[in-house]
Amino acid sequence: MSRADEIATNLTAVRRRIADACETARRSPDEVALTVVTKFFPASDVRILADLGVTDVGENRHQEASDKAAECADLGLRWHFIGGLQSNKAVAVATYADVVESVDRTKLVSGLQRGAHERSHHVEVLLQVSLDPSGAEQRSGVDPADLSALASAVEQAGALRLRGLMAVAPLGEGPDSAFARLAEIRAAFVAVHPSATELSAGMSGDLEAAIRHGATRVRVGSAVLGPRPVVQ
Repeated sequence: MSRADEIATNLTAVRRRIADACETARRSPDEVALTVVTKFFPASDVRILADLGVTDVGENRHQEASDKAAECADLGLRWHFIGGLQSNKAVAVATYADVVESVDRTKLVSGLQRGAHERSHHVEVLLQVSLDPSGAEQRSGVDPADLSALASAVEQAGALRLRGLMAVAPLGEGPDSAFARLAEIRAAFVAVHPSATELSAGMSGDLEAAIRHGATRVRVGSAVLGPRPVVQ
């Protein structure tokens, strides 16, 4: 089987999972978009994905993302930066990312604003909210209590567009309970920010649970592209 055939088969299976999850949740499949996470995979795989109709790809390491976006600039893809973002990389990330899903502190806003302004292109922003319990060794993410201040900072940055929230289910907790909490956080957030309706949640192992609880975008890597190559 060729690499293109392998990816096509996997992509069809993931799209079927999304459609089935939407049907179970009594939602339209059109309500849930797919971002394929291409971390550690070559630009040749990105080109195969584009040929198969994928429009959104995600990366979480700046240098790899920057190089791949430049190499694939002719494809007209939307690039999502989904990894932890260092404040000193924010300007550079905003020069190629169309969507930054991992904004978790106000310190990032000025850099993203500057990079977007230099590019003369609005950058869409999702706020990464932490679902970890208080006191846990947290993954990246803003505490739900601090979402309002962070949202205000993004909204005041003229080159950024606040689109919604992103989250990752915590290790050691079932995704259903985590995403149920996320749904409550999101409902309160959208009540104050009615245009920020996007919810990026769910990956290869838990996309069904995320869709059950309102995800509008899932981020899938291994289920489409296979096991990640050994990190160089």
